[in-house]
Amino acid sequence: QVKLAESGGGLVQAGDSLRLSCAASGRSFSRYGMGWFRQAPGKEREFVAAITGTGGSTNYADFVKGRFTISRDNAKNMAYLQMNSLKLEDTAVYYCAAVLWRATMTEKEYAYWGQGTQVTVSS
Repeated sequence: QVKLAESGGGLVQAGDSLRLSCAASGRSFSRYGMGWFRQAPGKEREFVAAITGTGGSTNYADFVKGRFTISRDNAKNMAYLQMNSLKLEDTAVYYCAAVLWRATMTEKEYAYWGQGTQVTVSS
């Protein structure tokens, strides 16, 4: 069982940076691949980034490549999403999620989810 809690969202201007954090409780955090997803108003939730349990491999949605970086600190049971050069279209609720053993882009494969944190980008 893993419980996840996101933090770090807020209101920023276009071009700004923001770092989201995901705190995980439970044992064996390094066994879990971690993913970040987002859901904008009126849209379905979509994949943003994922990282394997060891942090050795990452995957990104095309629309965030070069702007966002996913990372983790297994000693602290934390995952992060560094977001740079934010755009208006990045406005969404951002969720972290965990899946055993691997990282995946597929939402339905994630067993554990946080409650989400709102990111609003203004012009």
